[in-house]
Amino acid sequence: MTPMIRTLAAATALGLFAGSALAANPMVGGAEMFATKNIVENAMNSADHTTLVAAVQAAGLVETLQGPGPFTVFAPTNEAFAKLPAGTVETLLKPENKEMLTKILTCHVVAADAMSDAIMTMIADDGGKHTVKTVGGCEFTAMTKDGMIQIEDGQGNIATVTIADVQQSNGVIHVIDTVLMPAM
Repeated sequence: MTPMIRTLAAATALGLFAGSALAANPMVGGAEMFATKNIVENAMNSADHTTLVAAVQAAGLVETLQGPGPFTVFAPTNEAFAKLPAGTVETLLKPENKEMLTKILTCHVVAADAMSDAIMTMIADDGGKHTVKTVGGCEFTAMTKDGMIQIEDGQGNIATVTIADVQQSNGVIHVIDTVLMPAM
């Protein structure tokens, strides 16, 4: 390879690398999210997910969500948890309710790396509604409204994805505005 071609190849490679660096993850909870960090590491930096992080710790799921995945996590914000009836979060965080807390949290996790474009395609391919099977054994329904992905839980509550495609080293996070609950 001539020096001129080597220089052009290096410049092209640097240009491609710099271009890919411009496609950064969205900010979540006032914090930068890094595709090189795992789900727990990034969630711990989000001011909007302190309740979720506390719940994950109380349920003993930290090690699991730091694992290799891939995982897609529908991550409810603090405001989503605040929409639950008064006292619900405090009750779920008690050690004697660990099993129920674990069930609720694992119903927010899918054993796949599903970016929003793939979810939208699945919804379209299934005629407007796609069944989502979670790690926790829940079956929810993904759909769209006004171009936004929504998830209907087992109790008929609807969560909207407010921030999509937050890439992680072990999957992806989609921030949602409602806690997903299993069917009772």
